[in-house]
Formats: sequence, C-alpha cells, structure tokens
Amino acid sequence: MLKIALTTIILTLAPLTAFAECFGDHQQAMSCADGAVWDSETKSCIKVTG
Repeated sequence: MLKIALTTIILTLAPLTAFAECFGDHQQAMSCADGAVWDSETKSCIKVTG
C-alpha cells in the first residue's frame, strides 16, 4: 500500500516540476532580416547604416 501511495504522489508532482522550469529566465533567439540587427533596448530590429 505504501508503494502505491508513493507512486501516486510522484506521478502527481512530476508534471508540476516540469511546469515550474518554464518560468526561469530564458532568452529567445531573435533573427532579423538581412541588413538589420537586434536592438535589445528597443527590442526590435533596426537597419544597419554605413
């Protein structure tokens, strides 16, 4: 009976730990069109001049 209870608890909590990992500080790769670069201050692509 104890094994069943422990298995149930583990299977119930396992998805919660995976869900919690999604809330960390993640950076997403951003790609811009040719002739533009990513500006982290404005969080947009800006044209490269020069």
